[in-house]
Amino acid sequence: MPSGAAAGMEPEPEPEQPKAAAGGAHRKHLALLERLSKRSSSSAAAGGASSDSTGASPVEAFLTRFAAAKLAAESALSACRASSPEGDAGASLAAAAAAVDDLDRLVAESSHALPPYELRSALAAAADLRAAHRAAASEIRPKKSFSFRNKSRAPPRDPAAAPPPQPPPPEQPKPSIDAALPGCGFRGRNGATLVKDLRASNDKDGDFTLADLVSCEVYLKGKCRALYVHKLRDCRVFVGAVLGSVLIEDVEGCTFAIAAHQIRIHEARATDFYLRVRSRPIIEDCSGVSFAPHALKYDGIDEDLKESGLEEETGNWANVDDFKWLRAVQSPNWRLVPEVERLQTVDISEIHEREDDR
Repeated sequence: MPSGAAAGMEPEPEPEQPKAAAGGAHRKHLALLERLSKRSSSSAAAGGASSDSTGASPVEAFLTRFAAAKLAAESALSACRASSPEGDAGASLAAAAAAVDDLDRLVAESSHALPPYELRSALAAAADLRAAHRAAASEIRPKKSFSFRNKSRAPPRDPAAAPPPQPPPPEQPKPSIDAALPGCGFRGRNGATLVKDLRASNDKDGDFTLADLVSCEVYLKGKCRALYVHKLRDCRVFVGAVLGSVLIEDVEGCTFAIAAHQIRIHEARATDFYLRVRSRPIIEDCSGVSFAPHALKYDGIDEDLKESGLEEETGNWANVDDFKWLRAVQSPNWRLVPEVERLQTVDISEIHEREDDR
């Protein structure tokens, strides 16, 4: 084209470069993740005031709140380790448990909006703090008081007439792990039918624990804030609605029907889970576990699910993350229950509160 014509015309836009644009977007995303993951607690506190005014993204807002909650939990655990068994150890343990619960609840409430990297990091940090709390609870126990012996000299005795040495006193057992789990609940039962209506209980909307149960049937109606399950064998567990997270550890040959915002499962074997869950279920060190949609009914369950923010079926029961399986192919540790093998909806409306041994 002649130069005069070119001078009188607007320059044509340069052709788009999709590869360069895509690469730039990818680098920008990686830079955002790196910046957020390396944010210190002090910068998170300073950024909290600016996030609201500058319109920060939901991920940045979550990380700011998470850093503050994590710092509070770590401080509570430090105070717990510094306390003495004879002093305020019980109060320190309770305060630390509440701080870790707050952290769990924050992750559960935000899990459906977080990218996988942030969710995994937050879950790992919360799990580490929960384990640290249990370790602190198992270490705090009364110590034998020290006393000075009478050092007054006595006449030597005949070794033959000396009494035989006394055996050392038996060591006091450390508290079991399930004893350190928070909240009310059912513990140490065998062959029992355990029913609790949380709607008519003083423990309404609190934490609930199931620990050391063998061949039991458990029915929980209503809502609880968090559910902790530890060491169950051959049990059937039906739970209405959990406002926050569910932590299940060391179960075998069980069936669970639960609705919750977040469910984490560790060391489960040959167990079926019928779930309604806002975020993806997470398993770790599990084998032979199966998943299916929620299958529980009782009078008032629709209201409980709605008040807990669980009225919508997300389909996440089928989107399981296996943290110990990083390959692209399907994990061999879990499967979906075929429709022909699934439980029919279990109606527990007529099951009333009791604790009966069968």
